[in-house]
Amino acid sequence: MIAMRKFLSQIVSAIIGLWAAAMFVPGVIIKAYPSSNFFGFPLQAQWEIIIVLGIVLGLLNYFLKPILKTLALPLEIITLGLFTIVIDMGLIWILDQIFDELYIPFLFPLLYTTLIILAINIIAGLIFKNKYE
Repeated sequence: MIAMRKFLSQIVSAIIGLWAAAMFVPGVIIKAYPSSNFFGFPLQAQWEIIIVLGIVLGLLNYFLKPILKTLALPLEIITLGLFTIVIDMGLIWILDQIFDELYIPFLFPLLYTTLIILAINIIAGLIFKNKYE
């Protein structure tokens, strides 16, 4: 049950964070193309693209991020946890490379997008947190 809450909070925060980054960070573009589809389902509106991107980013955060954090544990210790931001930036960059509908220029827009998603993830984690944990 707790794992499902964490998973849902990561998906919701990824969707809201990508939407906010597309709205407020200059250079971040989420655009639906006429040929956009996801496993054969046509995606014609920007909100459909944002939902698919958020679900995929939530899956990456839930499954791949713990593995990357374990592998980068020495760097996490040296930087007192700030290397997590680099790992998050890497996951968003991977999402950018997978989907043509998402365009994020490399350094500062990627950092701002990561910080927006991280802040929303913290807020969503507090909302979805069980008071009996």
